Amino acid sequence: MFKGVIDMLLYEGKAKQIYTTDNDNEFVVYYKDDATAFNGEKKAEIASKGILNNKISTIMFEELAREGIESHFIKSISDREMLVKKVKILPLEVIVRNITAGSFCKRYGVEEGIVLDQPIFEMSYKNDEFGDPLLNDDHAVALKLATREEIEFLRNQTLKINEIMKRFFLKMDLKLVDFKLEFGKDSDGKIILADEISPDTCRLWDVNTNEKLDKDRFRRDLGDLVEGYEEVLARLNK
Repeated sequence: MFKGVIDMLLYEGKAKQIYTTDNDNEFVVYYKDDATAFNGEKKAEIASKGILNNKISTIMFEELAREGIESHFIKSISDREMLVKKVKILPLEVIVRNITAGSFCKRYGVEEGIVLDQPIFEMSYKNDEFGDPLLNDDHAVALKLATREEIEFLRNQTLKINEIMKRFFLKMDLKLVDFKLEFGKDSDGKIILADEISPDTCRLWDVNTNEKLDKDRFRRDLGDLVEGYEEVLARLNK
């Protein structure tokens, strides 16, 4: 049970609100029901989406912790809220692609569903104004978004997380197609995993049918979003 005090709204993003607490090193993350796609061009409010993402993220952070991956997650404190360590988010989104889909197909003119020989690691500049443009290592260093050592850590940690999550989801008959992660620096300057891990941030396909059980249901009008997320949660809870 959370016995602290939730103070003020610090930040509101597309899918979450961040609140300060009476502990300077802890925040509360509140998961909203808002759904957005294409950098906010498509929007909707979908009842219970926030609850599902909070529950799925909790399971995933706990699984990664068992595998030795440190994150900002402390504990879930309600259906929609989790208590997290205070971190300063790095202005980078890191992406791993195991199977071709989404913007990768559009950008390079390849068909969806090709299993890649090895995972692709990408970085983008976390900036809505510029459309989260892709970056290479030199760009990130030149813009002082991260050092080369930090980028190498992000690459190694993200690829390790990919292997853990691929194995975990496969046990639930789910393919981890691709996903994005965010990292932050804690009060000691240590880089740890942050943000969320949910069908909002991961593409998940059924192993047998390739049915999409992620945010593409909303992006591409492929079916009820909540139904897909509920199916993911049900499999994770088995």
